[in-house]
Amino acid sequence: MLNIILIVVFLVLGIFLQKVKAIPANLATYLNNYLIYVVLPVLALKYLPEVDLKLDLVLPIATAWMSFALSWAIFGFLGKKLEWKDSLTGCLIIVSGLANTSFVGFPIVRALYGEEAVKIALLIDQAGSFIIVSSIAVIVASIYSEGKKRKRDISKKILTFPPFSFFIIAMLMNVLDLEIPSAAIPVFEFIAATLTPVALVAVGLQVKVNLKAVGSPYLWLGLGYKLLLIPLVVYVLYTGIFRLDGLLLKVSVIETAMAPMITGSIIAISHDLEPKLASLLVGVGIPLSFLTLSVWYFVLA
Repeated sequence: MLNIILIVVFLVLGIFLQKVKAIPANLATYLNNYLIYVVLPVLALKYLPEVDLKLDLVLPIATAWMSFALSWAIFGFLGKKLEWKDSLTGCLIIVSGLANTSFVGFPIVRALYGEEAVKIALLIDQAGSFIIVSSIAVIVASIYSEGKKRKRDISKKILTFPPFSFFIIAMLMNVLDLEIPSAAIPVFEFIAATLTPVALVAVGLQVKVNLKAVGSPYLWLGLGYKLLLIPLVVYVLYTGIFRLDGLLLKVSVIETAMAPMITGSIIAISHDLEPKLASLLVGVGIPLSFLTLSVWYFVLA
C-alpha cells in the first residue's frame, strides 16, 4: 500500500514542480536522459541475465505488438469509414497503440507485484514497446504525414539507443550464463531504486491537461481503446485461449493497460499529427490510468 501511495506522491510532486519558477524549464529532459542513459541500461543488466527464458515469455512480449496492430486496424478502418483527416487517424493509431511500459509501467509493476515482475515488464518494454515506437510507429507517422523517414535512419536509431543496446548485451549474458560482478551489485541496486521517484516526477513534469479540450470525442475514443478495450482483449485472449495465469498474466494485462506512451505522443507531435490531441491523450491518460489500473488490479487479484 505504501508503494502505491508513493507513486501518487511522486507524480503529484512532478505536476506541482511545473508551477515552481526556480525549477529549470528543461528539468524533465534531464530526468528523461538519466532514465534512458543510466537507469534503463542498469535495469537490463540487473534483471535480464537472471530471467529464465521460456516459451511462455513470448505471450507477454506479444501484448505490445498486439496492442499496436489492433490500434492500426481499428483506427485505420474508422479513419477511412468516417473520412477522418490522415493526421487524426495517425495520431490515434500511434498514441493509443503504445503503452507507457517503462517510465510509468516499471514503478507500478514493481509496487504491485515485486522485483520478479520487473523482469517480465522489461521484456515487454524492450522487445515490444521500444522496438515498435522506434520503427513501426515512425513508419506509421510517415504514412499519415507529409514527412518521410528513411529506413536507414530508423535502423540506426534502434541499434544505437542505449536501453536497446544493453537489452541485447543482457540477453547475451543470459544465454552465456554470465553475471554482473558482485562489486557492482550495490551500485546497481542504488540506481535501480531511483527509478520510481525520478520516472514519476519526470512524468508529472510533462503532464499537460487542457480542460477546454477534454470534451473531444477523439480523446475518449483513444483512451477507451488504450485503458479499457485492449487490456480486455488481452485478458480474455490469454485466459480463455492461451490459459496463461499467475505473474505472467498479471504483468501482461497491467502493462497493456498503462496510459499512452509519452514517446509515442512526441512522435505524433513531431510529424504534425494532431499535436494537441496527442498531448491530451497523455495528459489525461496518465492520471486517469491510476483509476483504471486499480480496476484491472482487482480483476486480476
